[in-house]
Amino acid sequence: MATDPPETPGDTALDELFHQPEQVPLVYWRTFSGPKTAVLLTGATAVFAFVAGLSHLSQGGVTPTGPFAGALPPGASDAIPLASIVVGFLLAGVAVGLRSRYRLAWYGVLGGVAVLLGIPLVTGAASDAVPALVGVAGATLAVAKRSGFDRRVELTAFQTTALLAFVGVQVYGTVGTYAMREHFVGVDTVTDAFYYIVVTGTTVGYGDATPTTQVTKLFTLSIIVLGTGAFTVATGSLIVPVLESRISSAFGTMTASELTLLEDHVLVLGSGELTEPLLDELEATTDVVVVTPDADAASALDERDVNVLTADPTDEGPLLDARIDAARGVVVATDDDARDALAVVAARQANPDVRIVAAATDQKHADKLEAVGADAVISPAVIGGRLLGRSVLGETDALGGLGNDGDDDA
Repeated sequence: MATDPPETPGDTALDELFHQPEQVPLVYWRTFSGPKTAVLLTGATAVFAFVAGLSHLSQGGVTPTGPFAGALPPGASDAIPLASIVVGFLLAGVAVGLRSRYRLAWYGVLGGVAVLLGIPLVTGAASDAVPALVGVAGATLAVAKRSGFDRRVELTAFQTTALLAFVGVQVYGTVGTYAMREHFVGVDTVTDAFYYIVVTGTTVGYGDATPTTQVTKLFTLSIIVLGTGAFTVATGSLIVPVLESRISSAFGTMTASELTLLEDHVLVLGSGELTEPLLDELEATTDVVVVTPDADAASALDERDVNVLTADPTDEGPLLDARIDAARGVVVATDDDARDALAVVAARQANPDVRIVAAATDQKHADKLEAVGADAVISPAVIGGRLLGRSVLGETDALGGLGNDGDDDA
């Protein structure tokens, strides 16, 4: 009976080269259906919406012929091109927010696309359907990848107050102007009142709407003073932290606004051989802030998304900046027991009630670290020696997952 010839080494090599046990996809759909694609589609939607609005403006407006054209209030068709342009600008900003994974930008995509969907239903123009369809594709991907946009917008109390003050001034001006419209020239509707507040607050003042009495003139002056002041403070409160963050990230340090948000965290004073395993242990359970004078170490930690403050941990000032008053505990662990002692003293002076744990490089310095204020002193050398002794005697669980047992390689 005939038998198949035995496989040669050459046949085996050819099989391994050309035979794939798993199917290789022609297109990796995950690459084209991730958060980055949602960002690109949102940006494209912004461009198409902007171009569509400009097209309508260049043609002198748009005549609504869509299925919902009858529901449009009289005269509202003139605002459609402006609505498309404004939504385009807003979606451009939303795309930037999506790129940074902000959840607020995710909501902005849904709102902007909802507006764009309504425009072609009113106008019936094919040019308005393009941004709507592209926007739907981007919004669909954003919804499918919702978990990828989970970053919260964290505002300080000052930023929140400044923004509320700015909005409050606009409401105060609009309501006040409309209530006293009989004493203004050119103010008859709420839109006129809002228009007057905007051109007045921005110090443009076209002159088509003017106050006619002493009271309305004083009211206008209050709008100018309060409006410009609130706008300046609100803008500064948002822009300054961004610039501060850019500069600080270059030097590997936290910004003042980030420091104010710290609470119930652990301060690690200094950096050394124990810093990496210490961070691995703490990062999963609590916020950690490392205070170190080493700029290179600070930059490396910042790349790992570790909160870091480039400063001298033996100085009380940086510890107060790092909110030691609200800290859960302090760890002092460098390779220099003398600097550790100074850091313990500074931490104890900054917060007499905080728990301080120190690591003694030399066992004979443990009592000195306790004398200057440490609540507990640990000697890594002593602990390592004891674990090694137990492991060599056959206690396989002595390392508790801290080392590698040679039997694992068998």
